[in-house]
Amino acid sequence: MALTLEFRCGRHRLDARLTSSLILCNISSRGPRVPTGRDGVFPTPDGSPASQICFRTKRVRLGVGLSKIRVLLADDHTEMREYVRDLLSADCCEVVAAVGDGQAAVDAAMQLLPDVAVLDISMPVLNGIEAARRLQVVSPTVSIVFLTVDRDRDTCRAALETGALGYVLKPRLGTDLILAIKLANEKRRFVSPGCE
Repeated sequence: MALTLEFRCGRHRLDARLTSSLILCNISSRGPRVPTGRDGVFPTPDGSPASQICFRTKRVRLGVGLSKIRVLLADDHTEMREYVRDLLSADCCEVVAAVGDGQAAVDAAMQLLPDVAVLDISMPVLNGIEAARRLQVVSPTVSIVFLTVDRDRDTCRAALETGALGYVLKPRLGTDLILAIKLANEKRRFVSPGCE
């Protein structure tokens, strides 16, 4: 990861490119200047007052955090919800809500605008497939990933026909779910092996 910065002070300009171990600076002047060597600016071979200098660092902390994927989780089993919430929170996700039925998922998505909704298929009030259909209408920017025990190909097909981008089997959630969420956030599809 690199960050490029530009600073201006009077007639001088500093361009800096920061990486994890190197800060590379270009210092230039719009007018005549006599480089002294004490401030890190030295003449170039042609005598111009612009030069390039490098500072090596052990570690550069840029203070620029990578934003987490905002996830809405819906599953009617409390223990499963808590387990999945902990799994996602320990990785690349911020779980903005964890609800127990499909209608609550639709309501929460309208209010919280998550990046990805992870839905179980068998839920009360609204099942996951019907909730996904409604989500596509009320919050079309939300990517949907199903998390289910159902490996039936017809169910998988019906789920993906809602516009969902992921279909993850619960026995494989430790290996497949985070990958499916990351891909869905990039508008790419993932289906656990054996479902299509």
